[in-house]
Amino acid sequence: MNTDEADAPALLTLDGVTRTYRSGDETVTVLRSVDLAIAAGEMVAIIGASGSGKSTLMNILGCLDRPSSGHYRIAGRDVAQLSTDERADLRRAHFGFVFQRYNLLAELTALGNVEMPAIYAGEPPRPRLARAATLLGRLGMAPRLTHRPGQLSGGQQQRVSIARALMNDAEVILADEPTGALDRQSGEEVLRILDELNAEGRTVVLVTHDPAVAARASRIIEIDDGRIVGDRRTAPLRPRLSPPADRTAVARPGWRQRLDLLREAFRMAVTSMNAHRLRTGLTMLGIVIGVASVVCVVALGEGSRQKVLANISALGTNTIEIFAGKDFGDTRSGKITTLVVADAEQLARQPYVAAATPTVSTQTTVRFGGKEANALVNGVSEHYFAAKGTTLARGRFFDASAIAERALDAVIDENTRKTLFDGTGVEPIGAVLLIGNVPARIVGVTRPQQGGFGSSQNLSLYLPYTAVQSRILGSNALRSITLKVKDDVETAYAAQAVTQFLTQRHGSKDFFILNTDDIRRTITSTTQALTLLIAAIAVISLLVGGIGVMNIMLVSVSERIGEIGVRMAVGARPSDILQQFLTEAVMVCLLGGAVGVGLALAFGLAFAMAGPAFPLIYSSGAILLALTCSSLIGIAFGYLPARNAARLDPVAALSNSRQ
Repeated sequence: MNTDEADAPALLTLDGVTRTYRSGDETVTVLRSVDLAIAAGEMVAIIGASGSGKSTLMNILGCLDRPSSGHYRIAGRDVAQLSTDERADLRRAHFGFVFQRYNLLAELTALGNVEMPAIYAGEPPRPRLARAATLLGRLGMAPRLTHRPGQLSGGQQQRVSIARALMNDAEVILADEPTGALDRQSGEEVLRILDELNAEGRTVVLVTHDPAVAARASRIIEIDDGRIVGDRRTAPLRPRLSPPADRTAVARPGWRQRLDLLREAFRMAVTSMNAHRLRTGLTMLGIVIGVASVVCVVALGEGSRQKVLANISALGTNTIEIFAGKDFGDTRSGKITTLVVADAEQLARQPYVAAATPTVSTQTTVRFGGKEANALVNGVSEHYFAAKGTTLARGRFFDASAIAERALDAVIDENTRKTLFDGTGVEPIGAVLLIGNVPARIVGVTRPQQGGFGSSQNLSLYLPYTAVQSRILGSNALRSITLKVKDDVETAYAAQAVTQFLTQRHGSKDFFILNTDDIRRTITSTTQALTLLIAAIAVISLLVGGIGVMNIMLVSVSERIGEIGVRMAVGARPSDILQQFLTEAVMVCLLGGAVGVGLALAFGLAFAMAGPAFPLIYSSGAILLALTCSSLIGIAFGYLPARNAARLDPVAALSNSRQ
């Protein structure tokens, strides 16, 4: 070592560096107590036979690998004391790597490969693209900016690799067999470029087994069996044109840098998904089926629930039936005469009641012409039909004047019309039939009820309760009172208030209440339970899809170890790698979720065209929940493969890329 070299400040210093590896049960020593100092601005060639340890030495110099023992310092900083992110910052800010096999990412253009280090440095898109284009133009690659590596010759790929090494204005260029895969002319061009970079003041470290390549350096270090066996200078140390700058700080700390990194992760995820469309489609399949199942099940459940509620509404919503006796089948109920019209009138005045209608009934024979049948004759008020949700097929309902006049106006149901009038050619409206021995004029025919409780094929007639009491039964006692509860009042509260009111009026509880809302709640809760059961099955399919995502992402990580190594070599932090693979997993799941939602909507359209009894009712909340679940599955099941990718050792990942 001459005087000039001794006086120059050491940029890279190794003190007693040893590197060992485990190979099965054995320990292999690759470097043995290496002492080395490289000054800023030197052009150093490290030569030796294959397996001598020269590539391992270069990996340690570039912070791709770490010594097993000893110390490695960069400008006085001990690398062993640095965190993983700080070592990534050093690779990004101080070092530029030129590899024998170029290590370009096949999915990216020449411009995309060159700009990569600046992305991780947080440089804005426009300036970094301009700088990448300038560097490629300087190296004669201006006509090839948008070409992918597969469209470039070996020499052109190596120029792209050099441009990438210069992207962050690296202070140290580490070139591992830079001409090994090139023809003579291309190799000479690459060496000339490295000479120019050294002339500009950059430190260049060449690893080669070719003495002719090593002769281009001003200092040659020979290594054999992990030990430095020769160190000679062939030319004086060139003076630095400018002092080394501190390049460890990122260009743009804060949210803009994170946004750029997220954008890059998104872009790479799209590129990777497009490059492996079949794998992406198979990965999404489980998510598509799961999301479509969840959305369809919720829509089916809501549609069936609305249908049930509509059927109950057809019977009369918010109704309470008050009967004489303790319960259905009470043998004494016929003798209880305390339930009277006055009760209905007083209940109608209560603030929670919208309408009250007394009801009396009797089973008797009805006749028209030569036809007769048994029918249930109901005496009701004019409010009964609204309370029960009964609608007309033809004619009209009787009104309050018919109640007051005890008119024998009858409203018959569809069963009665069919039994007594089918085949007669007689229009029922205006016809007179006999109820027992009492004539009544038909004023209306009701539509069939749309389902209900206790529905049967019985014939039913409805007359003013006053007429039934006075002209058919001869009694003022009521069979029941039907209340329509106001819409803003809970039926449970109304039932409690009615019980308290009538108990005080009668002096005892000689009645019982049928709350149709209880039945409605029972049915809807049953429907919801079944919907939840089916939804649980759909969620299981989502989880299965998530496991599929994890498996495919694990395969993806194993296939892309080389890419991960390249990204780490140009300065990507573990968090950057984690973000990239996690973004890809989330995108796969979100895209699968969107396709699943589309499939569910298409199923709903087909379902509606088939003409079912009820439509599918989609919920925006359910769709949003399904998409949220798909993204959470991407995060949850994509985290393990992404973490595995982020934990890869740079040198091991790069070794995989060379295989």
